[in-house]
Amino acid sequence: MKLLRLGAPGEERPAIRTDDGRVLDLSSVTPDIDGAFFASNGLDRARAALASGELPAVDAEGVRIGAPVARPGKVVCVGLNYRDHAAETGAQIPARPVVFMKDPGTVIGPYDEVLIPRGSSRTDWEVELGVVIGTRARYLESPQQALAHIAGYTVSHDVSEREFQLDYSPQWDLGKSCETFNPLGPWLVTADEIDDPQNLALRLTVNGVKRQRGNTSDMIFQVAHLVAYLSNYMVLEPGDVINTGTPAGVALGLPGHPYLRPGDTVELDIDGLGSQRQTFVQA
Repeated sequence: MKLLRLGAPGEERPAIRTDDGRVLDLSSVTPDIDGAFFASNGLDRARAALASGELPAVDAEGVRIGAPVARPGKVVCVGLNYRDHAAETGAQIPARPVVFMKDPGTVIGPYDEVLIPRGSSRTDWEVELGVVIGTRARYLESPQQALAHIAGYTVSHDVSEREFQLDYSPQWDLGKSCETFNPLGPWLVTADEIDDPQNLALRLTVNGVKRQRGNTSDMIFQVAHLVAYLSNYMVLEPGDVINTGTPAGVALGLPGHPYLRPGDTVELDIDGLGSQRQTFVQA
C-alpha cells in the first residue's frame, strides 16, 4: 500500500493511493496516520478496507499532500552512513553509527516551502531513505528481528544548516532542527512493497542541476542493522522516523560550496517511493 495524508497543515485526512493512481479516503478506518494508527494494527485494517472495495474515491487534484506520518514521536538520524559522503566531507568511516536527533516539528509535506533560517549562509540538501517504525522495538538482538518492526519507507529530505551544525556546537542539533527542515513523503510505501531496501537509487537536483546520485547498497550500516542498533539505546515507537543517511553530492562537499539561496528549487526521488519538490524561501 501507499499511504498518504491530504489537506491543509493540521487538517490532513488519511488516504491510500492505489497502483493505478486512484486515491481512496481512509477516514472510515482511522482519523489519521500516526503512531496510534500503527500501534492498533492500522496497516492490517487498512489492507482489509482496501480489499473490501468500499473505500470512497477522493478527488486529490490540486490538494496539498502532507507528510505521510502525522508528527512523529521522534526523528532519529544517522550521519555519515554512505562511504562516498564521508569521503567528500573529509570524515573517517565511522566504526559505529553516528546518531543524532531532529526535532519532529521539522516534518512538513513533500511540496511545502522550506525556510532558510535567518542568519544562514550554508543551508544544504540531503536526500535520504526514511524508515517508519510500525511496532514497538526495544533491545532487538539481530537485524533479522528488526525488519518485522518496519511499517514502510518514504523519501526524506534532511535539510541542514552547516554553519549552525558544525561551527556553533559540538553536537549537530542546531543545524538540523530548524523550522521546515524535514520534508517527508509524498507517501509511505509499506514494507511488503519494497523487495530490497538496500537496492534503491536516490537522486537530487538543484535548479535542474544533478547533485546527488546514490544507491542504498552503498550504506555503511544497513537499514535492519540501524533499527536493531538503535533499539538497544532507545525505544523505537510506532510512527517514529529514522533518516538513514545521504550519499555524496551535498553542497558541503562540492567545489565552491553552492549552498541554497531563496528561490532555489530542489527535486528529489527514490526508486519506488515517489518524488518531492521544494522551493526555498527566506524565513
